[in-house]
Amino acid sequence: MTGSGDRQGPAGTAAGQQRTTPDPAAPARSAAGDAAPSQAPPLPYEQARDQLTELVKRLEAGGLTLEQSLELWERGERLADICAEWLDGARARLATAIARRNDGTADPTAPF
Repeated sequence: MTGSGDRQGPAGTAAGQQRTTPDPAAPARSAAGDAAPSQAPPLPYEQARDQLTELVKRLEAGGLTLEQSLELWERGERLADICAEWLDGARARLATAIARRNDGTADPTAPF
């Protein structure tokens, strides 16, 4: 993390954390670490969560072919990974804010 205002998400896990599998929904990176211009940015947490909710509703409704169900399941797995990474990043940010507050380095007027 480079600063207290940094926002972590699918591409920004906390120091020491690593993804075990690549995220197909995350932007491709060049050797220099820049996002590939042809890739879309990672989804915000709320958008990934809402898409996952709708996808589950479609699967539960039935009437899909096996192939369609598998494709939706795979997309759901990617969306769940995105949500989990956002939540992991949020937990790390909260832990950092709490640690700063406890060791006296935090701004006493900060919301956490």
